[in-house]
Amino acid sequence: MRAGASRTARPQTSRIRKNDTVMVITGREKGKTGKVLRVVREDNRVVIERLHMVKRHQKPRGQQGQGGGIIEKEASIDLSNVMIMCDRCNAPARLGAKRLDDGSAVRMCRRCGEAIDK
Repeated sequence: MRAGASRTARPQTSRIRKNDTVMVITGREKGKTGKVLRVVREDNRVVIERLHMVKRHQKPRGQQGQGGGIIEKEASIDLSNVMIMCDRCNAPARLGAKRLDDGSAVRMCRRCGEAIDK
């Protein structure tokens, strides 16, 4: 590696998008499914609804009217630990891409060939 070069990983292009249903394939939440709330491209991570809950201590904010205490919120999961769920197969699926006749591209399930985007 040359001098001054950065060792940080570049964001990879993700085929998982907001509102997709995904299954966690490894880690403490293995086998659970949920809806993607947010994709954090810079860190290659996703936030899934009601999965990987963590507790955070929050100081009271007087001006905003927020009370303090211990709050629970979703933490991010690495993108490599989730797979998108196919509606037709009802199983985690690898994704492919298909170009339609009108020129638009859709994501498709590699197992059954069904389009993921509706």
